[in-house]
Amino acid sequence: MKGVTKNEEKNKYGADQITVLEGRDAVRKRPAMYIGSTGELGLHHLVYEIVDNSIDEALAGYCDRIDVTIHLDNSITVEDNGRGIPVDMHTTEKRPAAEVVMTVLHAGGKFDTNAYKVSGGLHGVGASCVNFLSEMMRMEIRRDGGVYEQEYKRGIPVYPLKQTGTSKRHGTRITFRPDTEIFTTTDFSFEKLSERLREKAFLNKGIRITIVDEREDAEKKHEFYYEGGIAEFVKHLNKNKNVLHAKPLYFEKPATDEDTLGIEIAMQYNDAYDEKVFAFANNINTVDGGTHLSGFRSALSKAINKYAQTSGLIKDFKGQLSGDDVREGLVAVISVKLPQPQFEGQTKGKLNSDVQGPVTSFFYDRLNSYFEEHPAVAKSIVGKAVEAARAREAARKAREIVRKGALNSLNLPGKLADCSEKDPAVCEIYIVEGDSAGGSAKQGRDRRTQAILPLKGKILNVEKARFDKMLSHSEIKTLITALGAGIGKDDFDIEKLRYHKVILMTDADVDGSHIRTLLLTFFYRQMPQLLEHKMPDGEVKSYIYIAQPPLYKVKKGKSERYIKDEREMNRYLMRKATEDVSVLVKKTGDKFEGKDLTSLLELLVEFNGYYHKLARRLFDRQIVDIVLEAFSGRNGLLQKANRRLHDIFADEALLGKVEVALANAGYKTELTSDEEHGLSEIEIKHVSNGTSVLIDWELATHVEFQRAVELFKSFVPLSHPPFVIREGSIETEVQTREELLDHIISAAKKDLHIQRYKGLGEMNPEQLWETTMDPEKRTLLQVRIDDAVEADQIFTVLMGDQVEPRRRFIEDNALDVKNLDI
Repeated sequence: MKGVTKNEEKNKYGADQITVLEGRDAVRKRPAMYIGSTGELGLHHLVYEIVDNSIDEALAGYCDRIDVTIHLDNSITVEDNGRGIPVDMHTTEKRPAAEVVMTVLHAGGKFDTNAYKVSGGLHGVGASCVNFLSEMMRMEIRRDGGVYEQEYKRGIPVYPLKQTGTSKRHGTRITFRPDTEIFTTTDFSFEKLSERLREKAFLNKGIRITIVDEREDAEKKHEFYYEGGIAEFVKHLNKNKNVLHAKPLYFEKPATDEDTLGIEIAMQYNDAYDEKVFAFANNINTVDGGTHLSGFRSALSKAINKYAQTSGLIKDFKGQLSGDDVREGLVAVISVKLPQPQFEGQTKGKLNSDVQGPVTSFFYDRLNSYFEEHPAVAKSIVGKAVEAARAREAARKAREIVRKGALNSLNLPGKLADCSEKDPAVCEIYIVEGDSAGGSAKQGRDRRTQAILPLKGKILNVEKARFDKMLSHSEIKTLITALGAGIGKDDFDIEKLRYHKVILMTDADVDGSHIRTLLLTFFYRQMPQLLEHKMPDGEVKSYIYIAQPPLYKVKKGKSERYIKDEREMNRYLMRKATEDVSVLVKKTGDKFEGKDLTSLLELLVEFNGYYHKLARRLFDRQIVDIVLEAFSGRNGLLQKANRRLHDIFADEALLGKVEVALANAGYKTELTSDEEHGLSEIEIKHVSNGTSVLIDWELATHVEFQRAVELFKSFVPLSHPPFVIREGSIETEVQTREELLDHIISAAKKDLHIQRYKGLGEMNPEQLWETTMDPEKRTLLQVRIDDAVEADQIFTVLMGDQVEPRRRFIEDNALDVKNLDI
């Protein structure tokens, strides 16, 4: 925890600093006015609002750790070790300040300039808006030695703020579940949240931020901690690239009481052909730029042109170096911090505050001085810009040739089988490999809305090619012309795109995967708008899709069936198995068959997912078995199976029975007090390594625990192995539920020929239409860039010049590969 050195009176953070500006009207009626949209953009904005509150605590010097967790039910927990939201009574509202923060719009410490000098959330919707748009929110505060809790339902308190216990810790934990009545989707993207949290960690030196995704079978976790700030961010962005100078250039102007604008700039050039510039204002990624970005670009062009002229480095070059020339290969981060910034729109995509002059002046002076002191670095940067200018002219001529063809629909490629519909919104183009697949696709398609473009062989790897060389490649020219939107910054126009679904349909083998990757590299590097097109409502749309042909072909006799994926295959096998199989519970005589058996087995598959997660959390399966037996009321320890979980943890004698059962099974246990919640808990110590786990209130409130207990109760018939499986006249005895499931799946595979589907050519036109092209039945995978930094790294590693990072990537990920085709 960072030490507090500020004047105590000046920086006192209590109820008096919580200022109420207005009520909560209209948030649920018009949520887009407050969070941008009710789609993915607005959904993730909820998390950003809560995280920004924790970041503000860090900027004020009171917090150095933030933990974000995505739970199984798509609820989110954000926890920090800041001071904790004030819990004393608000002077004007006559309610605890924490409740005011959560239930009154525009109530928060950020509106008091003494509480937070710099804040990202000055539109102020903050926690209360998240609360209003959540079907459930729970707040837990550790402050001044106490633990306080309150829960809300759609913004209305379920009970008053109450003290549950004591603690030596401090901070705030917010858990919320977005309201399905408000949002069109409540499925959070781990990658999108990771990208935002990584940015926050880079922009705020010394803060440790973690994000955990509990929804996956194997729990995903990222941890971000950077002492080097934005200079380290630039190095991270240039990882695995060939840089022109070893150290990033870094310039800083701290804010003072007299000049409240703080400026940080870090930059480094590489030998690639694109630019990556990130601009932030008060920790907010201003994706649409603004005055700080304009100031940076202006100063960069002026400084490089000035040095190029005065040093005589461009004697052979006529004219000025353009902005595009000086930014080719540039990776830069600009961060400004200022009180009360003016943004455009609630999503804060563009900074409107007038800081262009101060940024230009500061950066121009510092960059000029740097060039004078480091002539070798200056020479390499100017040389790169001159090379870019010469290539720009060659590319302009090549682009003009392509542009003339692309804009003239009379010159569409001969190999393109176009559709008759002219409205791009309903048109789609399938990009397929080779004439063989193209032939089947052309015959099987809906000619009104579906176009087919077969490409010959593998297209050029644009990661390693200059723009003019790329435009001379025949298959790439064909692709650009067919799409009709042009190419390059000056000529690309998304409004002229002829198809709003661009579907990659390649074979499920090594060559098909390579072709798909080359195409994705082309779109990502040369037509990024197709992957990230910002719509008027702020949502980001992708036009690129990957066709998902069925994974399996199942044959039995003369009948054939195509099956989409592993999950559908398991469902199919279970349904098939239960047609001819019955299960007898030996001890009770209960018998299951047909639909009853299928339903039970499907619940068992779901239960196994939760069970394995709990087993990882609690050391081993035996602990899980004992705990589930107890909490489901199965073994009689807790008497009433349906009693509230809270009552069990509040009753020390009752929970003690579970502790005794664990101790009798050979575990080293202790019944202890959970002082923060005023409850009991069981500590289980792992003898071999000295670590321990808790059976506590935190575990009991986890969705996976609650759902596992609920499902476990439904397995009463399967609680008494062994089981006898009857297939006709054959009987087989198994000892566990897992053996039962495995045996039934194996039995279902008898007499079936299951083939991994690989080539599009294996299907006739009718089959291709039915499984892969029929909009009513097909599955398409939309390609989106949720984490731009991670995506850039992946393309650089897999498609770039450096072999060692690629070899390392393959070694690190080899064990995660499933269904490898060789």
